[in-house]
Amino acid sequence: MKRNIITIDRDTCNGCGQCIPNCPEGAIQIIDGKAHLISDLFCDGLGACIGTCPVGAITIEEREAEAYDELKVMVNIVKGGPGVIRAHLAHLKDHGQEEYYNQALEYLRQNKIPIPEQAVTQHEQPPAAGGCPGMKTLFRERPQTPESTAADSGTGDETGTRPSALRQWPIQLHLVNPQAPYFADADLVVAADCVAFTLNGFHERYLAGRTLIIFCPKLDNAREIYTDKLAEIFKHNTIRSITTIRMEVPCCAGTRTIVEAALQKAEKQIPRREAIISLEGTIQCEEEQ
Repeated sequence: MKRNIITIDRDTCNGCGQCIPNCPEGAIQIIDGKAHLISDLFCDGLGACIGTCPVGAITIEEREAEAYDELKVMVNIVKGGPGVIRAHLAHLKDHGQEEYYNQALEYLRQNKIPIPEQAVTQHEQPPAAGGCPGMKTLFRERPQTPESTAADSGTGDETGTRPSALRQWPIQLHLVNPQAPYFADADLVVAADCVAFTLNGFHERYLAGRTLIIFCPKLDNAREIYTDKLAEIFKHNTIRSITTIRMEVPCCAGTRTIVEAALQKAEKQIPRREAIISLEGTIQCEEEQ
């Protein structure tokens, strides 16, 4: 059958193993210093491992593969103990895999294995051993209050009590999962790293109700990786709009260039606009692309 499944670029993989704790299904192992997909049966194709790869060696492709088998996966899962079981259930639940989730619960019941707390979401679970908490997917709906939706007022927040408009974690392009739930029907903001530090009111003007990705087009030596990952996001999700925000310095124009290259690679046309921020922290221009 043809389905989505991960692929690992052996030339890019550095064998760090950061993908393994985020694959409780046990589909990935380090062999001869490189990560390998050991069985199609164990890979659900949801890509939880993607955001944890620091070099972008893991992507999702559609190809002929054996059907994912939840019951065979559960044989491996239970060997890891309650923490791994809990992480796997949360993974299925967060991705809307109700059929697999119910199969997993039935397996636990039939084998008289205690079922961990079921009403858990991925951002509430403790990190798997060896995993980085900063790579765990988090998504929350922010209340649409006047403070969170108002245009940039130009005033500061000395008390630190003004609500954040950020709805998801992580935000750095190296770390995001292209199939994370916060990309579904998203209005996407792709911002250069310095923008939010320079523009007072960034949250209110650009971030409220949107999904954020950040990177530095000059210092991050990852243009091809960033292009490929953005292309995956554009290809596998319905992105309603893209707002590119960059600084006025010439090197920051790479923010737009990478987005354009990713759109071309994904063969997608998505409404876009760009904002350019001056070094003084003002909006130099905003224009449709």
